[in-house]
Amino acid sequence: MSYAIYVGANLTDDGCAYLAGYGDEPSSHWLELAPRMEHPTDATIEVGVTAASLMPGVRTAIPQAPVTARHLRVDYSYYLGVPAPLTNGGLNERGVAVRDVWSPSGERLRELTPADQRGLNYSDLARAVLERSRTAREGVELIGELIERHGEATYGGNSHLIADAGEGWVVVEFAGGQGLWVAERVGPDGIRVSRPGVIGEVPADYADHPDFLGPPHLISFAVERGWYDPADGPFDANAVYGDGLGRWEGVRWIEEELAARAGRPGGIGLADVIWAVRTERLTGDSAGYGQVVPLPADERPELRVLWHAPVGAVAAPLIPFFLGVDSVPPELRRHRYLTAGEDAAFADPLDDDDPRSSVAPRIEATRSAAAVFRRLLYLLAEHDELFLPEVTPVWEALERETAAAVPAVRESAKILLEAGRPELAADVLTRFSCGEAIRALDLGEAMAASMDARSRVLFGLREDRTWRGPQRIW
Repeated sequence: MSYAIYVGANLTDDGCAYLAGYGDEPSSHWLELAPRMEHPTDATIEVGVTAASLMPGVRTAIPQAPVTARHLRVDYSYYLGVPAPLTNGGLNERGVAVRDVWSPSGERLRELTPADQRGLNYSDLARAVLERSRTAREGVELIGELIERHGEATYGGNSHLIADAGEGWVVVEFAGGQGLWVAERVGPDGIRVSRPGVIGEVPADYADHPDFLGPPHLISFAVERGWYDPADGPFDANAVYGDGLGRWEGVRWIEEELAARAGRPGGIGLADVIWAVRTERLTGDSAGYGQVVPLPADERPELRVLWHAPVGAVAAPLIPFFLGVDSVPPELRRHRYLTAGEDAAFADPLDDDDPRSSVAPRIEATRSAAAVFRRLLYLLAEHDELFLPEVTPVWEALERETAAAVPAVRESAKILLEAGRPELAADVLTRFSCGEAIRALDLGEAMAASMDARSRVLFGLREDRTWRGPQRIW
């Protein structure tokens, strides 16, 4: 399902736009660092879905870009049979960030989807934006071009929220195999939340409108089908092509909360955006991770930052990872915990017919940050009235302390880069980001051990499978 937040630069205390959110999937999540790469002229990538997917299709190969940008992204291992690894969101070296959010299309479009559909799936599109886009608008145009040229393999409708320093764009891709999509701009004075991705009224002159993009047949297709009559009023994309439900209650609530914070002296800060990702009214077990991306207007690629939590931020702190790091700690990389297919694989197969684990044994021998923090989540959820007020202030204090250290680390790395010592700058950035991640992991283990011991004495072990965590709006 997923959750995405965009906050325009004119509403923040640091003058940065923000893109934030999380992904709702039960499988494993990990932080992936992709280097900048050059590719041969005949290089291709495999895209699409298989016959085993919720809405089946055929995998195809499309041309790869000559150069793909360095980026940090969150990958995961399963969603409704779409081939892994899947990309949910991330940040590239050009200052473009993307988040993927489901957006259910109407039944009549889903029924039009070919049984042998071909084209890029939602993850392929998100990754293409990270690899190829230089601006948010270019990311929207890229999605449109790729769908027109190669098609889209849908699971029933999807959307993306793409942002850079100056603007955000909500892009909704409709099911049906008709090449239908629409995008709406959110400027530097705007706040936008997607869950699901929704675009309502679209002006008839959208092709010439600065705040909308879409294919030439966006409205005419609905007219030809008898689904929309211009005489009835403005074209509502969600009503005509979507589920017709509009914006969810939780979306309205969090947008109102953020707007109120934007109206305070100083506006919205990093802590406010983190709060919007963490709040227990919206974040629970389904949130596979947390992510907050500040988008300054002018920054060296190496010094851009993605804040990452290995599970939902209600149970884990967000840690800043500079794009210039050399590596991600093995504890935050892919482990066997919750990874699709690992239940039937071996690290040391008995024979050639046995599947081999996708995780290197030495990586698996490290702690899984996702497993550690998810244990903490389950402990605090059992008795949130006692434990949540303990955990949240700790993570908030840790994030304040880490955020206070970021400017000095950035300045140190910048001096080294300007002195022509990029390897030393990378070392400074890597030591900081990885060190903070391990410090948070140690703290999470300590809190979990304390909670477990106290919970056993105070309450015993409950074996009922019902969830006892804080009530959420969604």
